[in-house]
Amino acid sequence: MSLRARLLIAIGAIAIVALVGANVVTYSELQSFLTQRIDQQLEQSHIGIEASINSGQVLSCFAIPGQGGPGTNPTGGSGNNQNDQPPSNAIQVQAVEVRSPSGGVVNSQSCAANVDGINYTPQIPRTITGFSTADNGERVAYFVAASSQHGGPEFRVRASILKDGDILIVAQPLGTTESTLHHLLLVEGAASAGAIVVALISGLWLVRLGLRPLLAMERTAESIAAGNLTERVPGENGKTEVGRLARTLNVMLSRIEAAFSARLTSERRLRASESRLRRFVADASHELRTPIAAVSAYAELFGRGASENKDDLQRLMTGIRNETSRMEHLVADLLLLARLDEGRPMEQRSVDLVALCAEAVRTAATVGPGWPVTFAASEPVEIMGDGTSLRQVIDNLLGNVRAHTPPGTAARVSVAKEDGGAVIRVADNGPGMASDEAALIFERFYRSDPSRSRLHGGAGLGLSIVSAIVANHGGAVTAEGKVGEGMTFTVHLPAHAPASPQISDDEGAEPPDGASGG
Repeated sequence: MSLRARLLIAIGAIAIVALVGANVVTYSELQSFLTQRIDQQLEQSHIGIEASINSGQVLSCFAIPGQGGPGTNPTGGSGNNQNDQPPSNAIQVQAVEVRSPSGGVVNSQSCAANVDGINYTPQIPRTITGFSTADNGERVAYFVAASSQHGGPEFRVRASILKDGDILIVAQPLGTTESTLHHLLLVEGAASAGAIVVALISGLWLVRLGLRPLLAMERTAESIAAGNLTERVPGENGKTEVGRLARTLNVMLSRIEAAFSARLTSERRLRASESRLRRFVADASHELRTPIAAVSAYAELFGRGASENKDDLQRLMTGIRNETSRMEHLVADLLLLARLDEGRPMEQRSVDLVALCAEAVRTAATVGPGWPVTFAASEPVEIMGDGTSLRQVIDNLLGNVRAHTPPGTAARVSVAKEDGGAVIRVADNGPGMASDEAALIFERFYRSDPSRSRLHGGAGLGLSIVSAIVANHGGAVTAEGKVGEGMTFTVHLPAHAPASPQISDDEGAEPPDGASGG
């Protein structure tokens, strides 16, 4: 059963219970009021009749107009004297009777009540009980009796004990009272039915209005189930229970969206990691295969008799040393990257970047005199870090200039303070590269030459080592350039390296990235 149906049933049940309770109270109060009024009328009639009987007059009944039958003389007159006769339109409306203590009618003193032209008398028990003492000391009993005639009305009876011990009985038909109460029941039934219908119609409208926020929540849930995780439940600013529920649901949805986004990001990183791992293994195998194949070829030549010729033997040994050196350099770079990826703690001491860069520039000018290098620093700059690793960063960046630019290309190294840390820039006026290639320049084994020729660099790990070292110092390195306008490498370093080495998204748990230079 739906919530709307349950609410309507609850509203209907509450309305029925409330109306039934109100109707019962109204009916009871009106019945009590009418009974009290009849008792007052019986008491008033009793006073006059008792006075007549106590004065010695005989109870007589008035004639019914148009019928010549008995009537009621409420004053107790004899009916023989003209002064004692009631008006011609008097009708006996109460039944009156005088009984002895033994239950017999005294001197036939009995008058029937006329209801719609028919005389009715109450069924009075032979022995009347239940008398109580009134405020005036009179012994009185009130009760309801049925009619002695079939189809007659019920009577409200008042019995009182006279001075001589006889019992005066005055009874009034309850037809009018019962008719009034019956009419009240009909009115209450019709009014209650109408009120229930109005309550159900109004309740249906109120329920629809009250459940409208829930319908909005349902539509939001359907939208979220369809994949729109940015959807939110409306009405969260309300001060109602539904508003607080909407606010709580929106907080939950925000957390679910964040968790799902993190999961998607993690999955993308895992897929990228797997792809990079496969590429890294393939690239490493490719880089090692060439020197191994060369060493194998030299060994085969040696076995074919090249060792017997001194010149051939010298050439073989030189080639083996060169290829072995290349493998040693490659393996050393891979081991360095593996150590950086593991996040092993680096040496933390004060490093004078100005002195460190100046020394690296002098070394670069000596190693590559064909590539002029200048250095600029306006003030001393010191940070906490590993001086040897930071020196390797500068050497690799300057080595990248020599490897990927023609002789005569000028380079400029600058050091400055920035945001409490330091920034190192290495710029050249070489051929540069496209921006899409610059975005991949720090990937491991990356070369801008699709043929992966070694005419323009080594294994492609130099700049990836730069990126890993800078990341372990809590910094970042970027590359900017345009074709024909040179390249600019910018290294940002904090004043203090983090206690736990920071691993970038492209390092650590993910497969190692490539580089653009050797």
